[in-house]
Amino acid sequence: MIVYTLFVVSLIVFAITQILPADAAVMMLGENATPEALDALRQTMGLDAPIWQQYATWLWHVVQGDLGTSLRTGQPVGPAMFEALGRSLILAFFSIGLMLILAIPLGIIAAIRRGKIADMVVSLISYAGVALPEFVTATIAVLLFADWMKWLPPTGYVPLTEDFFGGIAHLVLPVCVISIILIAHVSRMVRSELVDVMHTDYIRAARLKGLSRGHVLRHHALRNALLPTITIVALDVGYLLGGVIVVEEIFAIPGIGRQLIVAIQARDLPAIQAGVLIMAATYSIVNFIADILYAWLDKRIQYD
Repeated sequence: MIVYTLFVVSLIVFAITQILPADAAVMMLGENATPEALDALRQTMGLDAPIWQQYATWLWHVVQGDLGTSLRTGQPVGPAMFEALGRSLILAFFSIGLMLILAIPLGIIAAIRRGKIADMVVSLISYAGVALPEFVTATIAVLLFADWMKWLPPTGYVPLTEDFFGGIAHLVLPVCVISIILIAHVSRMVRSELVDVMHTDYIRAARLKGLSRGHVLRHHALRNALLPTITIVALDVGYLLGGVIVVEEIFAIPGIGRQLIVAIQARDLPAIQAGVLIMAATYSIVNFIADILYAWLDKRIQYD
């Protein structure tokens, strides 16, 4: 399924990049190049071949691990994109970790205290987190914690391998901004699922047997209520890879989303193709792992 998905993605990406108003030969030689030089370069690069042949050649190189050469820098795009992917995954790892630490307890509290003040407070926080655009939250965070209080650096990225504590300090603001949206989404999901589970027949039967509410919640309700969270987390990883471009731009984090935007602005076709393929592959692998984990936790699901 992953191979089929990536094949379809490769077809779509290649087709879209072919209709973009960009000429690789012109970008490499410049607009003042002679027509003879441009034609010679197109022939060398295989750009004069039929579209299907260009796609087959490109796909064959991709399968071998050659994602092409950047028209903008003249360097292989694979290492640069994978390095950017690593930065985005670090950002995603800390964001999802913070989200799980806060969202699940908040969702449980809201479900247990349904209709009470705690539930209303959690719901208000969730609605605010969903309603506020990322750039607004990020701007407020920078102005408050970096410019005014001087607690944290406003922008930039420091590799954790070079300066661990400095790298963590630079990640705090973007991680918190991203986590606000994730917490709002997941806490509402946990609350909704837990409320539904608590009204099922087997939960009522457990209570009739004399089991305490806490015992039923810990040993019966939570596991079934949290199963859908696995799927949500997998979807959030996809969102974090490409949907936080605004956050990466504001905080100057050279993640794969930001790299892809730079490639699009420069009409760097090999970089665009490589970036989209890498993001699609990562997203497919994460969803595959989520499906396997879901089936392992829920014995009712079987895959042929």
